[in-house]
Amino acid sequence: MAKKQSILVIDDEEAIRRSLDRILTFEGYKVVLASNGTLGLNLALQEEPDLVLLDIKMPKMDGLEVLQTMIQQGTQAPVVMISGHGTVQTAVEATKLGAFEFLEKPLDRDRLLLVVRNALERKGLQDENRELRQEVSERHQMIGQNHMLNGLKERIDRVAPTNATVLICGESGTGKELMARRLHQMSGRRGRFVQVNCAAIPQDLIESELFGHVKGAFTGAVENQAGKFQLADKGTIFLDEIGDMTLKTQAKVLRALQESEIEPVGAGKTIAVDVRVISATNKRLEELISQGEFREDLYYRLNVVPLESVPLDLRRDDIPALIEHFAQRFAAENNLPQPDFSAHALKKLCQRTYKGNIRELKNLVERMAILGEDYVLDDDAANKALASPVDFGIYETLKEFKEDTERKFLIAKLRQFEGNISRTAEAIQTPRSNLYKKLEHYTINVERDLAD
Repeated sequence: MAKKQSILVIDDEEAIRRSLDRILTFEGYKVVLASNGTLGLNLALQEEPDLVLLDIKMPKMDGLEVLQTMIQQGTQAPVVMISGHGTVQTAVEATKLGAFEFLEKPLDRDRLLLVVRNALERKGLQDENRELRQEVSERHQMIGQNHMLNGLKERIDRVAPTNATVLICGESGTGKELMARRLHQMSGRRGRFVQVNCAAIPQDLIESELFGHVKGAFTGAVENQAGKFQLADKGTIFLDEIGDMTLKTQAKVLRALQESEIEPVGAGKTIAVDVRVISATNKRLEELISQGEFREDLYYRLNVVPLESVPLDLRRDDIPALIEHFAQRFAAENNLPQPDFSAHALKKLCQRTYKGNIRELKNLVERMAILGEDYVLDDDAANKALASPVDFGIYETLKEFKEDTERKFLIAKLRQFEGNISRTAEAIQTPRSNLYKKLEHYTINVERDLAD
């Protein structure tokens, strides 16, 4: 059963309180009443209502004082001011302080209920947005307490409140996007975080993606479209894989940085934008500059504050925490119980080398959650056996190659599971009866062939 939405009514007139209580209760709301501002403030903190109806003219502590104090105390509920002595100036002052709406007495029932519904609807949207932001924030945490990672977090938090451009360098899979998101979250900027993968956008479309276009600018431009820089106004734009951007586009990005304005494709005029630029690359931009593939002036504009991500090999003590984080997240996103990995599995995960860094570890944890730790971790020996160089010249036909490869695969899998037919059949996703037929077909003797 859904929880009733609650409304706090603060009014010194008993007749008004009774009338509002009757109307709102009949509409299915839970109503809490307060006869003065001081009591109303206490109830606002205790009850955490979804909406507050607040009279302006009250003895000792008037409604504007109550409103201001509630906002200072962090009350999340929208506040609707009500008064029998309302003026335009009072309404403007209440709105400036943060009131949602202003109603005059005597209250019209239909008008009252419309404002209540609108206020509660906005409250619902605000709560939903807050939850989504919290979820996004949790999804993009920089997990770990390694001393190098902690030092990096401190540098990020120091530069975040400034407007300085930041260039993040480092290997693939080391969390450069997480660094960019932390910079944005700690910046206090009110706008959006807009991410652009420069390597994933076709070169003939990247200018339109970044700066937008007007209708008719090119074939297929059937309407005006805002670019990523416009979408990131008052916020942050994250240019990932900046090293893959063409020289022509680099020149336009440089202008956007220098002039704080952009020109949509085909517009013939510029638009002012307030955007904080963070870029990232796994390439050495200095080498690209020497090869004439990256503008030196843009490099110095982007590289006001350089940050280097930390490879997983340099923070291996964070692997257990990362495993737990990825396992929890995967379980929550897929509505599954959190996998409980054995000590043996955790040890093997901690001992592995991760060429793909954190991204590779994340993928491995998710694969284990789906297929089971034995199937994933013990797969190395079989993979190595199958990855050895193949002399294709020894095969005359495709059938001969396929049968020889399948025989080697089955032997490797049986060896992996110590000759256990049931576990092997489950691992390679085939019925036991079918596996027995395969063993007979290829004349595989478990004791003999596994001893080789």
